[in-house]
Amino acid sequence: MRIAVLANLKANAPVWEGMSPDQWDDLDSPKTINAIVEALQARGHEATFFEARIVPPYSLVERLQEYRPDICFNIAESHFGDGREAQIPAILEMLRIPYTGSKVLTLALALDKPMTKRILYYHGLPTPEFQVFDRPDEEVDSDLLDENEELRFPMFIKPSREGTSMGVSAESIVYTVEQLHTQVGRQLQRYQQPILAEHYIKGREVTLGMIGNISQPAARRVSDHDALVESAEELTFFPPLEVNMQEYDPSEAGLYTNRMKTELANDFRYFCPAPIDPELERQLQQLTAAVFLVTGCKDVARVDFRLDEENDNKPYILEVNPLPGLNPGYSDLCIQANAAGWTYEQLVNAILDLAVARQSLGNPLG
Repeated sequence: MRIAVLANLKANAPVWEGMSPDQWDDLDSPKTINAIVEALQARGHEATFFEARIVPPYSLVERLQEYRPDICFNIAESHFGDGREAQIPAILEMLRIPYTGSKVLTLALALDKPMTKRILYYHGLPTPEFQVFDRPDEEVDSDLLDENEELRFPMFIKPSREGTSMGVSAESIVYTVEQLHTQVGRQLQRYQQPILAEHYIKGREVTLGMIGNISQPAARRVSDHDALVESAEELTFFPPLEVNMQEYDPSEAGLYTNRMKTELANDFRYFCPAPIDPELERQLQQLTAAVFLVTGCKDVARVDFRLDEENDNKPYILEVNPLPGLNPGYSDLCIQANAAGWTYEQLVNAILDLAVARQSLGNPLG
């Protein structure tokens, strides 16, 4: 097959005076792009990288029309806008070019953490209580306050539409209404988007990656156990990964921070498989399948959890990533696949094969 690999290199991103130093932490490196291209070529495909921007000199639309790919391997994050991860897939659909991974609506939804949480609440899936702030002085919801008008529990503050733990640091945990307003104000100024405040769940952080597709329609309610089991059986789960917080400085406050994902990424400390009992792992798999189903994911995704140490390790869903990182050295999904005995080449080509089969494109090697 002729495959266009679509991504946004950090080196090609726009820059301007005063931009946040973590502005483009979501974007990819040449190492990741080269690894994907080489993995596809190793299976006999023709694969070429294209910077996923429509402006000259990149001119993606014109270049794709000239290249005429059979399918695009899409990991494009894009640069601006509330639904930026859905922008390139929307263009591909306009051009009627197939692509790997989740579709436009899912990518736009999952980037918006509060909107995703509303979907999870509707389906009865466990996610921490939350409020979204558009102003630093916005009144705190009464159900988050005690009889003294203070926070009932610590809250966790982060931007609503960013990845790579942008905005996540020890200061993200707040204990008073005053601290909440201060931190919300700082993040509003820095990220220029609504800020999510959610109940801080103290405990272990675990992520579960998977590949596959679910044949049931995404609109189905998942309120019964049988539906969760049925959905889970259609996916291939990789071993859960747990961040080994004990190996990091206490200044990280037991959080999987942006600094850990960027500055310390090449010395990532983790357990994979995570040391959890089989019953809890099955529960995480079923919840992950439920999230995959109700958000409409395709081919590959990763779901992040916190295990509540004050409530018998009850899992709470933090977010879903339908466009997980594929850096072969340190991305969570790649580490998990490796722990399952998969090579990087197997992982990349499995994602491709699933997309090809789902869209009835024929033999991927044809």
